[in-house]
Amino acid sequence: MSRDDAFDVAVTGLSARFPGYADLADWWAAIQRGEVLTTRRPAAELIAAGVPRAHVTDPDYVPVCGYLEDADRFDNTLFGLSPRDAELTDPQHRLMLEAAWAALEDAGRDPYDDSVRTGVYASATSSAYHRRILVGGRLPHDQHDRLEVGTGQDYMATRIAYKLGLRGPALSVQTACSSSLVAVHTAVQALLNGECDQALVVAASVGFPQEGHLRVRGGIMSAGGACRPFDAGADGTLAGSGVAAVVLRRLADAHADGATPHGVILGTAVNNDGDAKAGYNAPSALGQESVIRAALRAADVPADSLGYLEAHATGTYVGDPIEWTAMCAALARVPSRQIALGAVKANIGHLDAASGLASLVKTLHVVKDGVVPPVAGFTELNPLLSAAGAPLTVPTELAGWSGPTPRRAGISSFGIGGTNAHVVIEQPPSVAPPAAAPARDTIVVLSAADPTVVTRAATRLADRVASAADLTDVAHTLVHGRAPLQHRVAVVGHTPEDVARRLRTESEHVVGTRPATGPAPLVFLFPGQGAQRPGMGLPWRTHLPGFAAASAECLADLPGDLADDVRALLYDPDFPRDRAEHTDLAQPALFVLEYAAAHALKGLGLVPAAVAGHSLGEITSACLAGVLTRADAVRLVTERGRLMRACPAGTMLAVGCAEDEAVKLLGDAADTVDTSVLEIAAVNTADSCVVAGPGAAVDAFAAWLGDRVRHRHLATSHAFHTALMEPAVAGLEAVLARTATAAPTIPYVANATGTLVGPGTAVDARAFAESARRAVRFADGVAALADRFPGAVAVEVGPGRALSGMAEAEGITSVTMAAGRGGEAEPLNGLAALWTLGQPVDLTAINGTGRRTRIPAYPFHGPQWIAPEAVPLPVQEPDAAVSPPAPDSPRVLVTSGWADLLGYQDLADDTDFFAVGGDSLVLIRLVRRLGKDLDLTIPIREFATARTLGDQIALVERLAAQEDDER
Repeated sequence: MSRDDAFDVAVTGLSARFPGYADLADWWAAIQRGEVLTTRRPAAELIAAGVPRAHVTDPDYVPVCGYLEDADRFDNTLFGLSPRDAELTDPQHRLMLEAAWAALEDAGRDPYDDSVRTGVYASATSSAYHRRILVGGRLPHDQHDRLEVGTGQDYMATRIAYKLGLRGPALSVQTACSSSLVAVHTAVQALLNGECDQALVVAASVGFPQEGHLRVRGGIMSAGGACRPFDAGADGTLAGSGVAAVVLRRLADAHADGATPHGVILGTAVNNDGDAKAGYNAPSALGQESVIRAALRAADVPADSLGYLEAHATGTYVGDPIEWTAMCAALARVPSRQIALGAVKANIGHLDAASGLASLVKTLHVVKDGVVPPVAGFTELNPLLSAAGAPLTVPTELAGWSGPTPRRAGISSFGIGGTNAHVVIEQPPSVAPPAAAPARDTIVVLSAADPTVVTRAATRLADRVASAADLTDVAHTLVHGRAPLQHRVAVVGHTPEDVARRLRTESEHVVGTRPATGPAPLVFLFPGQGAQRPGMGLPWRTHLPGFAAASAECLADLPGDLADDVRALLYDPDFPRDRAEHTDLAQPALFVLEYAAAHALKGLGLVPAAVAGHSLGEITSACLAGVLTRADAVRLVTERGRLMRACPAGTMLAVGCAEDEAVKLLGDAADTVDTSVLEIAAVNTADSCVVAGPGAAVDAFAAWLGDRVRHRHLATSHAFHTALMEPAVAGLEAVLARTATAAPTIPYVANATGTLVGPGTAVDARAFAESARRAVRFADGVAALADRFPGAVAVEVGPGRALSGMAEAEGITSVTMAAGRGGEAEPLNGLAALWTLGQPVDLTAINGTGRRTRIPAYPFHGPQWIAPEAVPLPVQEPDAAVSPPAPDSPRVLVTSGWADLLGYQDLADDTDFFAVGGDSLVLIRLVRRLGKDLDLTIPIREFATARTLGDQIALVERLAAQEDDER
């Protein structure tokens, strides 16, 4: 009978940092080689770290431990902790935050995504960091509660839940050495009971300082400086440091979510020895045997289906024989030597509260890869262990899996005090490889809390992408399995090799920063005639969902022959370029492209707050604003193009100067050039405009300008927006006389006045006829947009780039959807840029839906954080008595209060107190300190409302001045 897997739990995510190697893959390779990864630390290092010299020089001191490199580094920026709070947080708790983040990412889950109810189960060794700071006696009394929160075991799970926004149970689980495996059991039960839908189990053990030990005859610590479980030479254990985290899901949920498990937990059990042992600290064979049997029953698998067991294995004189006896008794019906033993403590030392997770991480690798590593340093079996007929064998070299299949293993963890835990796991279910997908242009995105980190992340991702069979899974995971952070990079590529190359090349990165306050207002800009080119619609139709349907609707509104020509101009790169310049064809073609592109962008989540168009683009913007229906707008641009083409020919000249200077130049040239027929046709920026009129007069004026002002002829057949367009105005008025308009739903720019037409404003249709004759005051319109929408992002929706430059000239960040770099699909580069600026681009609609896959985790980047109070002071003579300093100004006191309580220096006046890690408790301390120093009563609520440094200084200065007046 096949077993019921309804109660199985998948390990979907995993993260760990252990002694020896920072990278888990490198660490696992070392474990397979049987390397001992503990470190013998030099005396000078230990003394510098704060170990008493008397200990280090004691003949019984053993300076060996499982040393974790960079255990005091922490990426406080990512987690929003101020430098001072980072200093007052136990390194174990900091490492658990990072490991929790990385494990969720490994599971393909955005750490900030609360759509799956996630519980947190955390364990850590008691805080040596806390003791060190208190013993120093230099921590201000009013910060003792901050230290307690930063180092207390009560707060480590809830801090993770708070920082990541996780809403399931958040429990600290402490049972000494078995803590983290008991936490796994607790999390599994919570999943099966429906208390959460995802469980994060995280544990750390880091001594402060990381040091060796004083050996004691008959004690459990190794006299020789090596942990040798089950070996004849075993003489005790060693301390080790490390951190690990796993993410658990019900197996059925993991399958439904598309997750690929590292392995599957079949059953868990926990018990206690009670008083059936020699003493409180002693182990009990009966309790250990019982917990193994209970876990096998919970897993509903027979003992002889196991092929590997990761033992608790401390390498102690008493512990190893008891554990061996218990395992043999629990597995009595298993054939001789079938089960290979593992003992990770031989490699890295005893990780105390984190040791159970360390064993689980190693065993997951064993059953997933189907290899059994040797027990490091093992030479011969302890003669106190009975090998005859035993189901166990201690491997001495790397070997392939030789046990039953599917590959199953047990993990034991036993705590001082008698709480025992055992977990039975199985190899991950086989997953069919993804079907080969055709190459497609893909936007690959990354983000980080620090601009230097995002570049490092891009380099790390490149190696993973280069080996990807399909970009879709990688792109999907980056969008749905990573937190969208502030500093961003995106690249666009067609193949994995192409994307990998671009990720490694900073000059190929599209870089941007998401505003801290949320997406900036979006403004669509629509260009006029001159931007068109043959085949200009192809990139949009190819890459933007919704474009083809919207453009087809517009084409259906055009007369048949014109619709055919417009379609050809849009989609045929070989369409005759001279015909593309014809006004009666160019204008409807541009409208179709702009209208369809705008609707496609809106379908991707990019909804404009306002729109603006240049010349013809004003009609597109009015249509998008709801003033004109699509059918009326199509009829208007069709007639506009026809009527304008029938007007007398003319020429347009772009002049690089302000409007008033251009007018002056026209006056100065009047003696030699007939400038009476020339006009200012457009004012594009504060220092650029367009002069237009009859060709001969424009050419003569250009010749007269010479080197006075830079200028260039525009590729147009007519002098638009001059008196030469007056024959078209009457015809347009006739068309518009039968055109109904509506009030705009969003603001748009009126070209003739350069003003914003706001929602609810009545619009006279005849204005669109007059705008064909009058100058385009685009610079004024962009300035009005900048004033109305501070911090706005402008998107040029069309085949050109001219309007982007005009908007940039007015200080508006601009993105062009055209002229992609390196020949990539043009609109995708624009979408990539918009994503980096924090706009809500629906990348899944572009890239397609993939499966969650494993990609490199966040490259944590942070300085060393050690509280000054944790650093031993050199012995000094007491200073002579000095007079107390005179009170400082409110500015100095507020600024120094921020520096002391938050740890920042040189902050600007507009820095937000809460944005840099301040909270209500810190605020209260600051108010209390300021009140005492200045003899003031400072209202807490008013001070909290004054969020910035400058506002708080101003408030205190005002209160101090009022107090002085009253005195």
